[in-house]
Amino acid sequence: MTAGDRRPVNIERPSPRWLFGTVDLVVTLLLWLYFTLGFVFLIGPFYLWGVLFKRGRHSYFQMLNHLFYRGFFWLCRMMAPRHTWRIDPAIRAVRGAVIVCNHVSFIDSILLISLFARHNTIVKNRFFHFPILGWVLTLSGYLPAAAAGRTADLMLSRLDGVPAHLNGGGILFVFPEGTRSRNGRVGVFNIGAFKIAKYCRAPVVVLVVRNSEKLFPPGRFLFNTCMTNTIHLELAARIVPDYDSDGFSLNGLMNEVRDIMVRRLQNGAVVQ
Repeated sequence: MTAGDRRPVNIERPSPRWLFGTVDLVVTLLLWLYFTLGFVFLIGPFYLWGVLFKRGRHSYFQMLNHLFYRGFFWLCRMMAPRHTWRIDPAIRAVRGAVIVCNHVSFIDSILLISLFARHNTIVKNRFFHFPILGWVLTLSGYLPAAAAGRTADLMLSRLDGVPAHLNGGGILFVFPEGTRSRNGRVGVFNIGAFKIAKYCRAPVVVLVVRNSEKLFPPGRFLFNTCMTNTIHLELAARIVPDYDSDGFSLNGLMNEVRDIMVRRLQNGAVVQ
């Protein structure tokens, strides 16, 4: 065979999908490493100090959680730079309100914790029974979702402290759907957040989050770190209900908030 008869040799190149999958795995492991060893070595000593000297000071542990998750999202920005974050600057200024937001990804809750040093939230009862996590939730003063079983007394006692928390400038954030949406649409609301708002005579601030599920979809272990995406968190409305009005109803307030979320998501669906 002469030199002119030689055929080009096909060289297999690694698939970009394979490469992206490898990057996703590495970044995911690093982020989970931050969650585990980072908590033990960075925040754990301060938790132990707080247990010894600041027990009952929920705001201290909330601040630790806030700082820890700020670190997490700093890592996210560094290791997944193709995801852009658009956080409405007006959100950080919210004080003394019940915040309600749609829910599409696990990271929605920790994103809100990273934005507010003084915060509280409602957590599913079963998480209070997990080792370490349940301890963290209890020290932080978070509320169980239902007054049932072993968490019944805890839920009622925590609820009594919410008005003072809000009056002191803290916020309570709630996902009224109660679980993450699997299709991106706003689900059926639970009325609990609005009962708490009325009990505390608090304003209701409506937030809308979009595209966080593209970074960390429900039901997946891996973060999607290589795709181009913009995550939005927007302040959609601030409502100051007249709780003493004859025309006020909890269902009316709940439906108003849900309509605001649906309209904002529809109007902003094409924004990237």
